[in-house]
Amino acid sequence: MANKESFFGDIRKHLMTGVSYMIPFVVAGGILIALGFAMGGIYVFNTPGFPADVFAWGKVAINLMVPALAGYIAYSIADRPGIAVGFVAGMMASNQGSGFLGGMLGGLLAGYVVKAIKQLKVPSMLKSLMPVLIIPLLGVFIVGLGMTYVLGGPVTWLNQVVAQALDSLSGGGKIVLGLVQGAMLAFDMGGPVNKAAYAFALASAELDNWGPMAANFIASMSPPAGIALALYLFKDRWTSVEREGISGCIVGGLAMITEFAIPYAAADPLHVLPATMVGSAVGAALSYVFDLSLTAPHGGLFVIPLANKPLMMLLVFAIAIVVTAGMLFILKPKVTESEEEALSM
Repeated sequence: MANKESFFGDIRKHLMTGVSYMIPFVVAGGILIALGFAMGGIYVFNTPGFPADVFAWGKVAINLMVPALAGYIAYSIADRPGIAVGFVAGMMASNQGSGFLGGMLGGLLAGYVVKAIKQLKVPSMLKSLMPVLIIPLLGVFIVGLGMTYVLGGPVTWLNQVVAQALDSLSGGGKIVLGLVQGAMLAFDMGGPVNKAAYAFALASAELDNWGPMAANFIASMSPPAGIALALYLFKDRWTSVEREGISGCIVGGLAMITEFAIPYAAADPLHVLPATMVGSAVGAALSYVFDLSLTAPHGGLFVIPLANKPLMMLLVFAIAIVVTAGMLFILKPKVTESEEEALSM
């Protein structure tokens, strides 16, 4: 039992290390994206100019988020030789659409692969080549096999299944649709499941049905906003590094950048993900209950005036935030001194 607890404790430490290095990418990128929307409007990415440039800089930082997560998870496991292999694993996860969950798995895979390679006994004349040739070459090759042939197929299959499931629900009960759609949007926050739910909202909008888009907004904004409220109210549930990200979570919640919640979900997925999924599911279901619609594909709080019932949409958003924070209070354990110390090392 002790060994099992120690193993999962090590996994948590590695995830938290990756998260601590990832946070600057999320904060910088998210705020720049929000500024781009604020200056250039919801279609800023299609309008050349300074706001579009600011938006593009933010996207570059956000796109480095998953590689940084994977790279520094691998670094935590295998020290400096793990960084390059971990970054490659994270980039593969981004390219194949497996999102931050793929990045987490890729980082762990890269770290333990590199750690095993470091233990190989090689002739003395080859030892100098280990950190610059043998470890990165073997590491990237083995991780490439794992990321391509283990994760790639299932992710594609998952996308197809999820899209078909949403299409079948859209003709039935709207509350059930909202619960499923909201939970999906909060599950991997930019990964394949999230994208499938967002694609469903876009497809509905093309048919002039903007109800799913309103549910999409609330479910996408509530994870970072709910975490921000929990960071403020329940400080003993978070490490000092995590508490420093409260401003980013506020911006993410208001600007509909769900990725601000990823560091917290990556550090403690078993407790944070259920909380964000419940909050988003409740918010999306209530959006359907009150027949909300929103004629904008993105933009967060900046485009709420385009909703058919702006005040009601803000109320549902507030409910989703409170539910998310309440679930975090219920599910998330208090941070121990050893966890705080491990992060500061």
